[in-house]
Amino acid sequence: MNNQGFTLIELMIVIVILAIIASIAIPSYSNYVKKAHIKAAQSDLVALSLVLENTYQRTLSYPVQTTSNTATTKTAFSSWNPSETIFSYKVNSTAGAYTITATKDNCTLTMSNTSSSPTSCDTY
Repeated sequence: MNNQGFTLIELMIVIVILAIIASIAIPSYSNYVKKAHIKAAQSDLVALSLVLENTYQRTLSYPVQTTSNTATTKTAFSSWNPSETIFSYKVNSTAGAYTITATKDNCTLTMSNTSSSPTSCDTY
């Protein structure tokens, strides 16, 4: 007798192995994606701070502006366009200082005129 094909036990073993691999790979990939979003948001904060610093270099004061979300921030600073839309960007700027915030759930990244790099968080 010539038996061809797989037995039910062999197929079940393959499914169990694939499930184990997926249980390891999916959380790792999800964490990797979250960290990439955080890095992109940090980059967007630096880009926005450069817009504010450029204005300061030209006029010797920061633009007086308070924004409440990404849309109003993009409108107020038309030369800035965020690469990351998952975070909400806000600006609080006076003639002498500014604070920029990117928020997503429990992750808040901030940057100000006195800091050279944005804050970080592990996940959101």
